[in-house]
Amino acid sequence: MADFAVSSDPAVQRQLDRLATLSPGADILGLERISALLERLGNPHHSLPPVFHVAGTNGKGSTCAFLRAAIEASGRKVHVYTSPHLVRFNERIRIAGSLIEDDLLARLLAEVLDIAEGISPSFFEVTTAAAFLAFARTPADACIIEVGLGGRLDATNVLERPLICGIAQLGLDHQQFLGERIEQVAAEKAGIAKPGVPLVTQHYPASQANEIGRVVRSVGASWLAKGGAWDASAYRGKIHYRDEAGELELPLPRLPGAHQATNAALAVAMLRHQHAIEIPPASLRAAMGWAEWPARLQRLATGPLPALLPPGSELWLDGGHNPAAGRAIADFFRNRLAPGQAFHLILGMLANKDLRGFLEPFAGSRAHIYAVPVPGHAHHDAAEVIAAAESLGLTAEDADDAPSALRNIAAQEAPVVLIGGSLYLAGTVLVANDTLPT
Repeated sequence: MADFAVSSDPAVQRQLDRLATLSPGADILGLERISALLERLGNPHHSLPPVFHVAGTNGKGSTCAFLRAAIEASGRKVHVYTSPHLVRFNERIRIAGSLIEDDLLARLLAEVLDIAEGISPSFFEVTTAAAFLAFARTPADACIIEVGLGGRLDATNVLERPLICGIAQLGLDHQQFLGERIEQVAAEKAGIAKPGVPLVTQHYPASQANEIGRVVRSVGASWLAKGGAWDASAYRGKIHYRDEAGELELPLPRLPGAHQATNAALAVAMLRHQHAIEIPPASLRAAMGWAEWPARLQRLATGPLPALLPPGSELWLDGGHNPAAGRAIADFFRNRLAPGQAFHLILGMLANKDLRGFLEPFAGSRAHIYAVPVPGHAHHDAAEVIAAAESLGLTAEDADDAPSALRNIAAQEAPVVLIGGSLYLAGTVLVANDTLPT
């Protein structure tokens, strides 16, 4: 699907309109179309700078942000491909440190679409091909490529010889593509493993690890799991990291949430287990403060939306939308709220997401839920959200949109508010608050 991408630039919008017409209209996994597309383009993916390839259910985008921050802190240039975008399509493609300009984006999309006749590529496949063209034509020291969906059949998995691969946290999401069992998800994510290429992962329960091990052995990759080849833990205000090259003490990430220390450690392990780019410890330390990743426990301290709340309030934004994300978010606010402090969750969630699974970690808390729509997308309606919340002992009501909910909350003294449940909703909130990703 076209992810409802729009652009204020007419040239870019013309290509997005073409893409919406050409695309098969749904996410269809497989490497045949992207391979045919890249073949017609001269196989630009064979000419990329050294590639860091990152998969996972949650945390892969944050891991990419830490990788980028560390590589740039070392004085090097890096290309980055991530998805989805929050506000501007351009966010998906970062060339040597800067978001792709509209003029170049329009020309690359046109180049891909002009040769795509008969292939019927998906939205993501065209975007991936355009990114690879941009990266192959612009000098840089490294590429960071985030898997879009799954791993084994994701369009980015045409990369035959990445420098190193990584897998972040695993969880259930996109079950219609990846399976209903977490073990199936693990096997699909492990599908990015390549012969002779290090695969750096988090620590997983035995049933998931067994699936990853099976895939790794079948392709002949080198598996470097947390708790074995490397390890890290956060305590006393630091990340304490170790591997066979030695120990490191790093600051905790500036990105909020205990889970970000886990993501940062994975990025460090990936950087420490490759030999093409030297990243000094000082750059790893700097990355903990430099890394940015919008709509992941992002504090909105200024702008029109926090101005709707009384002094002393907190307004947060997070696009997490699966049960694992719900647990991380609930843990963060459980540890943050003062005794008796009001907490409100303004929730909009796509219809194909596990609503109850996301809300379960909030059971037993004093969270009050406001159900809001996700504009332009099929979403759980207010009645579904309210019923799920009340079944967990939470109070809930509906609101027309996030600003309306904030106005209802404004009568309370210094509340803490999270707007969450969807990256698409997060994008509309960033626009409304004039806080655009850069």
